[in-house]
Amino acid sequence: MIDILLDAMIDSIKLVPFLFVTYLIMEYIEHKTKDKTKETIKKSGKYGPLIGSILGVFPQCGFAVSATNLYAARVITLGTLIAVYLSTSDEMLPIFLSEAVPITTILTILGIKIIVGMIAGFGIDFVMRLRHKEEEERIIDLCEKEHCHCEHGIIKSAFKHTINIFVFILLITLIINVAIYFIGEERISGFLQNQPILGPVIAGIIGLIPNCASSVILTQMYLENVISVATLISGLLVGSGVGLAVLFKTNKGIKQNIKIVALLYSIGVIVGIMIELIGIRI
Repeated sequence: MIDILLDAMIDSIKLVPFLFVTYLIMEYIEHKTKDKTKETIKKSGKYGPLIGSILGVFPQCGFAVSATNLYAARVITLGTLIAVYLSTSDEMLPIFLSEAVPITTILTILGIKIIVGMIAGFGIDFVMRLRHKEEEERIIDLCEKEHCHCEHGIIKSAFKHTINIFVFILLITLIINVAIYFIGEERISGFLQNQPILGPVIAGIIGLIPNCASSVILTQMYLENVISVATLISGLLVGSGVGLAVLFKTNKGIKQNIKIVALLYSIGVIVGIMIELIGIRI
């Protein structure tokens, strides 16, 4: 057990410099482009799912929150919101970069998320138009504070992100290592990978965790070869950071919010099962 703890600590500490540099770059880019990104998604119109899925794939603190607030005010469509949720990867990208995952693997996963976001978004908007469910724009008092601490400077914000994710990674790595020690890596991965439906179903449930924990859990499990890429993608498609928590806070109608969550979960799980059945390996 001491060796497991030491291995988890050493592996996690090694990532700190890479995480900090990655978050520093991300904070700088977001600080410079945040307002432009919001304006772009606001003016996207019928091309919202296309623009939302592309913008959502870039790890921007609070972009899913911004999209949720815009949807609550009916500035963007439901299809655009779902496209953003599906393409958002939260902490996957910085962890992949810090672990030196091949760029082809990263781009393939991000590409799948963008394509799924686009197709689902346009499809949802098409169905909504057929059902005449378009609603008038309603501007309400929305909370725009995204809790990324950018007002204190990008260095402090990057440092906070690094520490938070370091703690998450340490805990998740420790849990995974303990599970592998007692159960066995082959038994765990074999159980999930040999059941093409169960893996994505479980991953989708993990993806519903309304913070960065879900993407950290799924990414670390993938890097430890515990889950397949299909299971990873399923969970990442469902995961939208704190976006879902903000949805229930700002969007009126609990039943509608539940339907949105169910729709998001269904898309993520179905896509994951399809990838698993097709046998795509990255």
